[in-house]
Amino acid sequence: MTTTYAVLSEGLEKRFGKVHALRGLDLAVPEGSVCGLLGPNGAGKTTVVRILTTLTRPTGGRALVAGHDVTRDPALVRRAIGVTGQYASVDGDLTGRENLRLFARLAGLRGPAGRSRADELLERFGLAEAADRVAATWSGGMRRRLDLAAGLITRPRVLFLDEPTTGLDPAAREDIWTAVRALAEEGTTVLLTTQYLEEADRLADDVVVVDRGRAVATGTPDGLKARIGAYAEVTVAGTAALDGAAVVLDRLTGGRPVLDRQRLTVGVTVPAQGLTLPRIIRELDRAGVPVTDASLRPPTLDEVFLRLTRTPVAGTPLAGTPLAPTAPAEKEHAP
Repeated sequence: MTTTYAVLSEGLEKRFGKVHALRGLDLAVPEGSVCGLLGPNGAGKTTVVRILTTLTRPTGGRALVAGHDVTRDPALVRRAIGVTGQYASVDGDLTGRENLRLFARLAGLRGPAGRSRADELLERFGLAEAADRVAATWSGGMRRRLDLAAGLITRPRVLFLDEPTTGLDPAAREDIWTAVRALAEEGTTVLLTTQYLEEADRLADDVVVVDRGRAVATGTPDGLKARIGAYAEVTVAGTAALDGAAVVLDRLTGGRPVLDRQRLTVGVTVPAQGLTLPRIIRELDRAGVPVTDASLRPPTLDEVFLRLTRTPVAGTPLAGTPLAPTAPAEKEHAP
């Protein structure tokens, strides 16, 4: 079966004077999927979105959105897409209903058709009760949902979400995630840029990691995690045993163990193949290291991101240091 791509770029380049923002970026997003575009600040994510949404022209390569060339057919691209930027673009002096009716008119939906579409979206995003209050009185999460609704006025084939949950609390983020999942289930293609690794893990069918203007890795979230390996952590009976545990784990993995003297733990990234928790425990026992607990878990997407970009992520170690766990995991306990 032939795959049809809603977004396709080949060798995409963009220069801003001496700054080389994109360096031959390739991207392929199948129709009806959610693609998470990840990367550190300055990696080129927003530049990609601006090119794909016809807001800026590439200086090299080509890009197709909904089958239309972004350079040769920008008007056709705009008719096929919806865009939600990093910050809510709604007018705080207008009510929610007035905002959506304004967007409808700008999109060519006038009269009853525009009013009906605005009311439909207010209901869909749980905003109907607040629809006739000025948007300036709404919470940040409500304004972001209104902004997302505005991007859907024309029922776009492709929706671009550029860091849509920046600054939102967990409950508001969950509301946006629910809306995005529903759109994908209905067949809308979504390209999502985000700094929240959990967001990509929860929403994306495929992830593209961008660093220094290039795609450095592509795959499903689980597939990318599998490439990194796993993370082993052992808890020892006292501080005197920490160094011995580190020596054993270093020998077994070739990594650089991370010692936490307060928690009495030693952790290390484990190669993708071959090393099991029972073997780790046996080797520690042979070395006379008293272990009270041990676990072996998959890496988080944060750790994958760090390993691929060598860039610090909130809650993870600095680049160049061993990866440490960023969240509790289900444990396989030592006997």
